[in-house]
Amino acid sequence: MERSCCVESGSESSYWDLGYVHVYTGDGKGKTTAALGLALRAAGAGLPVFFAQFAKGGLYSEIAALRRFEDLITVKQYGGECFLNARPSQDDVDAARAGLAEVRGILSQGRHKLVVLDEASIAVRFHLMSEEELLEIVRARPAHVELVITGRYAPVSLLESADLVTAMQEVDHYFNRGVLARRGIEV
Repeated sequence: MERSCCVESGSESSYWDLGYVHVYTGDGKGKTTAALGLALRAAGAGLPVFFAQFAKGGLYSEIAALRRFEDLITVKQYGGECFLNARPSQDDVDAARAGLAEVRGILSQGRHKLVVLDEASIAVRFHLMSEEELLEIVRARPAHVELVITGRYAPVSLLESADLVTAMQEVDHYFNRGVLARRGIEV
C-alpha cells in the first residue's frame, strides 16, 4: 500500500476511522514536546483532544499554552510536586488513580479523537499505576481514537502493543554542563 503525505480531497470523513497507539520513550529530550505538537496539529484540524499529564502537577508552560485552546484541548494533571528524586507520596498515587479512572471514562465516551497520556511510563516506573493498568487503557481504546503515551522507561509490553514507537536518544544535553531547566524550553 502506497503512503500519501496528504489527505485526499473528500476522504476526511474516513481519515479518523482507525486510530493508532504511539509510544514516545527514551532518555532524550522531546517526548512531551512531540505529544504537544501532535495535540496542536489535531486541534488545528478541529479534532477534540484530551491531554492527561501523570506525575506532574505544576503550571508548566505547556499547560498555559494548551489552555488557550480549551475549546478543543482538555488538559488535566494527575500529580503533585515533582518526586523524581524521591519516593512518590500517597497523594501522588491517589492523583494517578484518579487520572486512570478519568481516562477510562474519556475513552469509553469516544468523543476525543486524540488522547495523550503524558509521563504514563514514568507513572508505571514509580508504581503510581501498574503496567497491566496501562495496558488495559491501551486495550480499552476505541478503534477510532489515537492514543499517545510518553515517558522514559516504557515497558516492553507497552512497546509491543504500540503501532508506532519513537525512542528519543540523548546524544548530548546542556544539562550535563550545568544548565538547569529553562522556562519556555523545558518547563
